[in-house]
Amino acid sequence: MFAERYLQRNIIYPAFIRSQPSADLKIVVVIPCFREPDIIDTLDSLLACTQSNFSVETIVVINQSEEAGEQVKLFNEFTRQQIDDWKQKNERKNFSVYPIGPLSFPRKHAGAGLARKVGMDEAVQRFHQLGNAQGIIASLDADTLVDSNYFLSIEKQLESNPQWVGATIGFKHRIDSTQMSPKQIEGIYLYERYLHYYRNAVLYTGHPAALFTIGSAFCCRVGAYVKQGGMNRRQAGEDFYFLHKLLQIGTIGEIQSTCVYPLARLSDRVPFGTGPILQRWVDGLEDLSETWNFQVFSDLKELFDLVDQLYRIPKDELVVLLSNLSSPLQQFLADLDFSTLLEEVNANAGSIDSFRKRFFNTFDAFRILKYVHFAHWSHYSKQSLDEAERMHDEAVE
Repeated sequence: MFAERYLQRNIIYPAFIRSQPSADLKIVVVIPCFREPDIIDTLDSLLACTQSNFSVETIVVINQSEEAGEQVKLFNEFTRQQIDDWKQKNERKNFSVYPIGPLSFPRKHAGAGLARKVGMDEAVQRFHQLGNAQGIIASLDADTLVDSNYFLSIEKQLESNPQWVGATIGFKHRIDSTQMSPKQIEGIYLYERYLHYYRNAVLYTGHPAALFTIGSAFCCRVGAYVKQGGMNRRQAGEDFYFLHKLLQIGTIGEIQSTCVYPLARLSDRVPFGTGPILQRWVDGLEDLSETWNFQVFSDLKELFDLVDQLYRIPKDELVVLLSNLSSPLQQFLADLDFSTLLEEVNANAGSIDSFRKRFFNTFDAFRILKYVHFAHWSHYSKQSLDEAERMHDEAVE
């Protein structure tokens, strides 16, 4: 049965949920929950979704570090009680909520990544009982609301696109003008523009890794989750790493027929992500009106446009081909020992299609990001977001 080996090797905890899953279970929503005051609003939003003809479960992983203070522990205990009370009043047919914890995680791994992993691994165990490798795991956050067609859209889109191993979901950060300063509101507008700019710029290069990586806005098939090794334990950026690893085994689609609405709040709980970036903006430590120079992505497009020519290319021809690339990209590729990497890709590719896949798995989203940083450190200056967006729009016309 699917997931047998994964369950033997990757599960940290035995199953928390004792009840048998419904035979028609199709979607399990996983929500990490650490000192979250808005989790009941999130559950209300899920409950208000249009009722489906299949079953849905929501797993809330209440978690904390083993070194958490007494206030955090008390808050999380109160959260558990709130969810238990909410369950008794609100569960309905085809919709179940299962709180887990509070769990105390080792300090080294405590964070969103491990909490998501625990919840998603629990989802694996639920679908494993049914022998359903096509079941869907949806990732959400505890401060996020959803459109009423959230479940129906996810199910329909993955049903209609069997080649998808997962999908990103449309998102828009919520603005609360009664709780947020004008500076914070301006910051989230700029940050959302940046997210769209970066994704569109990578798309312009021709690389297949043009994804939004928002922890509250993606889903995947449980079989694909198991195949790629499950969620990582990173304390931040777990969504970025997970989705790009998932991309290596298949197509990640986009679901734009529904939307999720994370709260645009300030945060210092993780080193990077929406909350810390907004905090640095409000504190005057980061300028969100500036972004990566679009020329960096033009450089990468020159390379990616040549991919088919790199298949089984002789060394002397490779030297000539690379000499026509931009100076910063040539330097980056030399530091990377690109010719040796290319030899390895070619040695393991039996066809042009296999070569393309291996090439982009080697020159992946992480290497794109490394080049972006390298090029700005060595050659380019950041430019205004307005100018970068204009250059992108002109380039794709």
